[in-house]
Amino acid sequence: MTSAHRRKDAARNRERIVAVARELVDEGAPLQLNDVARRAGLGVGTVYRHFPTAEALLETLATPGLEALAAYGERALADDDPGRALARFLRRTVEAQVTDASLSRVTAMAADALPRTTELKRTLAAVGGRLLDRAHAAGAVRPDLTGEDLVPLMCGIAYAARVHVGPADRVETARRYLTSLLEGLYPTTAGQREPTAKDPSA
Repeated sequence: MTSAHRRKDAARNRERIVAVARELVDEGAPLQLNDVARRAGLGVGTVYRHFPTAEALLETLATPGLEALAAYGERALADDDPGRALARFLRRTVEAQVTDASLSRVTAMAADALPRTTELKRTLAAVGGRLLDRAHAAGAVRPDLTGEDLVPLMCGIAYAARVHVGPADRVETARRYLTSLLEGLYPTTAGQREPTAKDPSA
């Protein structure tokens, strides 16, 4: 077999591994490399050559979603309404988590297997922090909300939506939960929510 054929076989195997891993994660099953190999019809050694740990494989699944969120956050910084920009970014984050099961798992991991994951998490944290700072400066959110609050709040909404409703209704439920949460994040004047960040829709 030529080196070109070996490269093509390796690429096909990798694609198969990632596709099977996606199926398992979407099913809510634990991601174990032996199970991936069995379902993919590949040797365990082949799977380990591509992904030395289950965490590395899981992070590979999550990478496109993390990249998309980071790009969306950068675009949100161009919005001239800081409250709306933050609300839309939070909404997109929650929607991504309820539609891509790998994102919540990776976000909750204390340590990363891949440098790219660490880089993307840092980018997201920085973008989220900048969006929050702008919203604070504009008086669009309550002053005691911190950047450290955002990740657990978004993860909590995504978890609640996944646990309590079926897949077809998760996005709409997550949006409703987020809207309710945002009611508590906005500053109030005489009991009324500030109008600047009223619409979190994308």
